[in-house]
Amino acid sequence: MLATYQLVVKQEADTFKVTPLDLKHDTNEPEEKMNQLVNADFPEGEKQHQQHNNQEESGSNRDEELKRKKRQEKIKDHSSGSKVKTHKTNKPCEVCGKRFTKTHTGDKPYPCEMCDKSFSNGSHLADHMRMHTGEKPFSCPTCAKGFSSKDSLIKHIRTHTGHKPYVCGMCDKSFSFGHHLASHVRTHTGEKPFSCPTCAKSFSCKGHLSKHIRTHTGDKPYACGMCDKSFSNGSHLARHVRTHTGEKPFSCPTCAKAFSTKGHLNIHIRTHTDNKPYPCKMSAKSFSSRSHLASHMRTHTGEKPFSCPTCAKGFSCKGSLNKHIRTHTGNKPYVCGMCEKSFSFGSYLARHVRTHTGEKPFSCDLTGRLFSMWSWLRQSAANCS
Repeated sequence: MLATYQLVVKQEADTFKVTPLDLKHDTNEPEEKMNQLVNADFPEGEKQHQQHNNQEESGSNRDEELKRKKRQEKIKDHSSGSKVKTHKTNKPCEVCGKRFTKTHTGDKPYPCEMCDKSFSNGSHLADHMRMHTGEKPFSCPTCAKGFSSKDSLIKHIRTHTGHKPYVCGMCDKSFSFGHHLASHVRTHTGEKPFSCPTCAKSFSCKGHLSKHIRTHTGDKPYACGMCDKSFSNGSHLARHVRTHTGEKPFSCPTCAKAFSTKGHLNIHIRTHTDNKPYPCKMSAKSFSSRSHLASHMRTHTGEKPFSCPTCAKGFSCKGSLNKHIRTHTGNKPYVCGMCEKSFSFGSYLARHVRTHTGEKPFSCDLTGRLFSMWSWLRQSAANCS
């Protein structure tokens, strides 16, 4: 049954205003029927013109609706993380504007001629090649330090500016880069998502895993340009180069003594604070560094893992072996600044310098006599007893 409408058609200038008085019988009446009712009062020419306009508007609306649905489908695919695997050109994404070439396909047509790695584009290969050549074309405008890639330079610049926009939500630390924050958060959670494929040892960050894998492969891509030594990571090479240059960039804030590595500085600082966090479980002694504890433990076990390549004599610590090797080579790197003498060990040089200065830092509690060497003090104490 058709509903009955009472319409008021009022002409205002060149338009018609149509007001339905009663829609209670069928509130879902199609809009087309309303148009028919309105057009019934129009002249034939105006009616045809109105129909033509309605057809154009209907077609335009359909086109806009199709475009809108297509755009929504693309946005849905993009937000869900799905990746189109058929990019054949460097066409920008219609949703986010990014350009993709071989990222989705996994194609890596740029192989390194010096190792077995391959890359998806030439710029990545160029960055990688500098790891082999040692080239560092990007320089810091503040300290002139060179870098092999522009990204590394940008990260370094933040060490000067102190900009740390990534804040940990579990403590008060902040970081210059997002991946540093992610690695730090794992120190709170204990998560170690990166596992070694050889020994299954786990690590909290991918960089530590990469360094560890080289202990299995023996890969040492960082070669010293001043000798024939090579290293498994860049920081070890940088530390080694300072043994050639004598550079000591890390200074103690208390006594200004300089060190070639930050680790040595940290150990030294504990001599001022008397902090010895590494206790021996077999005696009452404690040590300021883990390596000192390890050397001490060998006095209990008798282990001597460091052997002389010349005479096969064993030593409990590497430092003692290095000193011993100088007895074979005759190397005397410690030179007196007051005469032409040189010595194999720093302690020998210190003892010698006191013959110039007359310093006698060792005193006998029984006689009050002063001595320039500890051995003389010990001999005096033996004679008194």
